[in-house]
Amino acid sequence: MNEQTINQQHTQILLLIHEKRLKEALYQLESYFWQCSDWNLKNRFEQIQLAYSYMLQYMQEGIADPERKKLYAKIQADTLEVTDQIRLLYLDQQSNHLYHEYRRKQAFVGSNQPQIEKMRLVLESFTDDLAVSCLLNEQHQNEVLMRHEETQKLLFIHTWTNSSWNLTEAEQAKAMLASELVQENDLCLFVSAVTMSLLACFDVRKLLCLFDAYQHSNVQISQRGLVGMAFVLHRYADRLKLYPEIENRLASISEAKPLDEDLMLIQRQILLCQETEKIDKKMREEIIPEMMKNVSSIRNMKFGFEESDEEKDDRNPDWQGIFDTPGLGDKLREMNELQMEGADVNMSTFSALKGFPFFRELHHWFYPFDRKHSSVIKQSKERGGENDFMDIIMQSGLFCNNDKYSLFFIMQNFPQSQRDMVFSQLIEQADGLTDQSKLDVMKKFNDRPTTVSNQYLHDLYRFYKLNQRRMEFNDIFKEKIRLYQVPVLKDLLYHPDFLLNLAHYHLSKEHWVETTELYETVLTMDNRPEITDEFYQRLGYALQKQGRRQEAIAAYLKADTIKPDNVWTNRRLATCYRLTGRFAEALAYYRKVEETAPENKNTVYYIAHCLAELQQYDDALNYFFKLDFLENNSLKAWRGIAWCSFVQGKHEQATKYYEKIIENKPLPIDFLNAGHSYWVSKNMVKAIAMYSKAAELSEGRDLFIETFKKDVPFLIDQGIAKDDIPLMIDLI
Repeated sequence: MNEQTINQQHTQILLLIHEKRLKEALYQLESYFWQCSDWNLKNRFEQIQLAYSYMLQYMQEGIADPERKKLYAKIQADTLEVTDQIRLLYLDQQSNHLYHEYRRKQAFVGSNQPQIEKMRLVLESFTDDLAVSCLLNEQHQNEVLMRHEETQKLLFIHTWTNSSWNLTEAEQAKAMLASELVQENDLCLFVSAVTMSLLACFDVRKLLCLFDAYQHSNVQISQRGLVGMAFVLHRYADRLKLYPEIENRLASISEAKPLDEDLMLIQRQILLCQETEKIDKKMREEIIPEMMKNVSSIRNMKFGFEESDEEKDDRNPDWQGIFDTPGLGDKLREMNELQMEGADVNMSTFSALKGFPFFRELHHWFYPFDRKHSSVIKQSKERGGENDFMDIIMQSGLFCNNDKYSLFFIMQNFPQSQRDMVFSQLIEQADGLTDQSKLDVMKKFNDRPTTVSNQYLHDLYRFYKLNQRRMEFNDIFKEKIRLYQVPVLKDLLYHPDFLLNLAHYHLSKEHWVETTELYETVLTMDNRPEITDEFYQRLGYALQKQGRRQEAIAAYLKADTIKPDNVWTNRRLATCYRLTGRFAEALAYYRKVEETAPENKNTVYYIAHCLAELQQYDDALNYFFKLDFLENNSLKAWRGIAWCSFVQGKHEQATKYYEKIIENKPLPIDFLNAGHSYWVSKNMVKAIAMYSKAAELSEGRDLFIETFKKDVPFLIDQGIAKDDIPLMIDLI
């Protein structure tokens, strides 16, 4: 079997197990085992088959078994685990991925492979060994550093590639986390290795280890455990219910720590991380002048109106904290606000700085910035120390660990003048304080749980997006992570407060589908809070942005019922009715808006539009003239005046305004309508010239003819013979 076949068969068996078609799953799994050389795994599979056959036999004989449900869940879980393990064994034989290369090496070493306990003892002795070596000579110091870093690498690889811990290994892992002598950075690396191992293959003992890490007193370790938990609970959401120890442990943890609040925060931080590409794109494109909007050559619009929402920024200003976009041109403040929110604004800057030898080692992508790392010590000695600069890098909460290494290494190549400039810019993060106070402020910010988890997520994001072997990993950031939908977390997260908070966040990021799903979910909940008009406004807005205007109207009407005559609600109802062709209803709501802002140019414009669509041309003309008065040289007003004049037979007035439009910034539709006006005025030369220009600017002759024919009833009403129309088209 090749890799694709192995993975396809694995996926198919997992699907059968999750659908509780266990007999079929075991039958397919049996054929999966025919080339398996692992007798322990084969024996475990046979035990599963035997247990399930007995269960079916007892049921057939009508024997009552109060433990049947628990036993079935255990058989499901065991079958899933065996399926995962057999897949890895086959991939070990076929795949050239680094994960399987290391697994082959580990299998070759066999019983001589290092144990977690032995590696813990080496790591525990590092501090004392380094202190002694510093009293001796540089060679001894280098030997201690190399031994320490080699042990780190072994620990990461051994943990990452060990797909299933036994009881002894689980106890050794617990001792590793409990050790007071192992350095913080080493434990952080260990927790990352456990996370990466779990993302490669589920192992309940490793997940329980992440729970232990989350409960660690050190914030760096606990936040890595929390992020790892979130990713693993998401990826294996369907199978977690099969393990009672997971639910029991989650319940126990939530009694001791605010797990629900922490997971809510991580959910938002993950979503923000997934915005990184959009932020990168925004940062690049904002230095380029705004592109002119493309306008279709000829639209099915009698007045040249755009059938779209009337205002670019149509969000309700009463939704405090939902939309906080800075004013036009204030890009610097916008980037600062994004960074303070936790957005990854440094990705594009540092993405090109991952070519240093340091990043060729996979485990270095997960290692916290460490001034005791041999690569850092070597560079510092070559440049003469610079402890102040090192402290700034260490304490800065604005860079993830991965970028701190990049910054440090690239700075070694800068002239001293540039290094001093960067140093001064970094220290200004806490302006107005003494140098030591600035460092203290930066350290306090850097040690906040939210800062730590955010930095770690940025480290992981860089690993999945930038490391040389990234194609070998399933990018977790490409997945839709919705922790509130994980079954074992529903008691913690599936409540209105969390869902509303998350819905507001999605709304602020213009994730319309997710916003709608969350608001509609809240509506189905028995324990929901009192629904306000703002709730329905936001729901309606998200629906409208998806083009679901009839549903948006229903939501806006409910908002209007709760709080009548809200100007913003009335405006959105008017817009939705207009865009669905219900011009009478739209006009009624525009009239309500007009009562509060009679001089508002948008309102005047769309009232005129609705009146024209309702063929109330005299009233429409009055409003178009009003708009022309309010807005000097208004092309929108001129188009309306010209068209209404044309359909009323005021051909001289229509021609006059079309000429004014064409002298300014005409659209293709203007040339078409001007041609109509000249034709009914019997000016054939001008009519053909206008039509020819419209056809020239049209996106194809077929579109031009299609648009022309839609105006045939108006031409006939103005005295053009029906039989003359094909002839005119042929003249163009």
